[in-house]
Amino acid sequence: MDYHSLGLKCGIEIHQQLDTREKLFCNCPTLLRDTSESNLEFYRYLRAAPSEMGEVDRAAAEEVKIQRKYIYKAYDSTCLVENDEEPPRRLNSDAVRIALTLAKMFQMQIVDELHTMRKIVVDGSNTTGFQRTALVATDGFIESGGRVGIDVLCIEEEAAQKIGEDGESVTYSLDRLGIPLVEIGTAPDIKTPRQAYDVAAYLGMVLRSTGRVKRGLGTIRQDVNISIADGARVEMKGVQELDLLPVLVEREVERQVNLLAVRDELLKRNARVTTEIVDVTDLFRETASKILKRTLDVGGVILAVVLEGFGGLVGRELQPGRRLGSEFSDHAKKSGTGGIFHTDELPLYGITEEEVERLRDVVSAGRDDCVVLVADRPTKGWKTSRQSLNEKR
Repeated sequence: MDYHSLGLKCGIEIHQQLDTREKLFCNCPTLLRDTSESNLEFYRYLRAAPSEMGEVDRAAAEEVKIQRKYIYKAYDSTCLVENDEEPPRRLNSDAVRIALTLAKMFQMQIVDELHTMRKIVVDGSNTTGFQRTALVATDGFIESGGRVGIDVLCIEEEAAQKIGEDGESVTYSLDRLGIPLVEIGTAPDIKTPRQAYDVAAYLGMVLRSTGRVKRGLGTIRQDVNISIADGARVEMKGVQELDLLPVLVEREVERQVNLLAVRDELLKRNARVTTEIVDVTDLFRETASKILKRTLDVGGVILAVVLEGFGGLVGRELQPGRRLGSEFSDHAKKSGTGGIFHTDELPLYGITEEEVERLRDVVSAGRDDCVVLVADRPTKGWKTSRQSLNEKR
């Protein structure tokens, strides 16, 4: 691909754990534990509250709709600070010294004072609902395939580690919560997938050269921000394998190029999503599809919506192994359902051609339309999924 003509912009955020004896806001050791050693368990629910400006964070408001339960495992090496039952203590001075050293190595402008701020966390990985972070320095640079700006260097607390998840709850271990780490964010000066690899490798080399960073899987990770002209900025979080970085950038560029092509085709067709959601449960009472039968056996329902003019596009491949339907399915899963079916891929999964034709008749779908099905029990997640579908229309 001609990344220059596509207008590729890429920036990297590196999160690196620091090798300190104590955590960032308490005296607990930076020691990872086996979950079998946990001696306390408690749970919380996320609730969105207005900020000092009177605004509610949109991401937090969306997460609250799911009403997911967050379970936390504590240890004899964690304390009330991690539990959010005691105020944070003084900022770890050793961690601050390491961050200042890195700022000098990146030719950055160090701030006059450190002020701890809060970044909202909506996935339950912090018991407080936010992450404490402090800006240390700005406006640095490195030379790697050209000058790449280092916009910010922050010191912040590591999140709790996810150790389990089901449809109703997520379980976290608090041994990792509060380990000091630095966040280093580049400017969007990276222009090719190969340069993304080179920049990340260079930053990692500088971090290791201090001798004060933790090593091993999970101690460093990259978030990659990618966009092309006319496309949206997409953040890919938690990349840990450096060799995968250029491949991920290539695949995301491919995805955005194909999404723009789908957009143009939908506009040409005057496509739209109908306002009616149709209950088609009775249509599949005698189906041979094992997936649908499992849903019906537990009292579930099957709903359908018509995407007018989407025929042949929902099944279009955006990148290897992923289609537009995969994107829709991800949204459905986020709302608590198991995924979707769509007529671009049917008959399949035990759903017959005859059932597909009857479905089209019931919902009055034409040959250029695509019908999307969701099958699940009418739980909280199901209601949220249906509400989300209405809002997205």
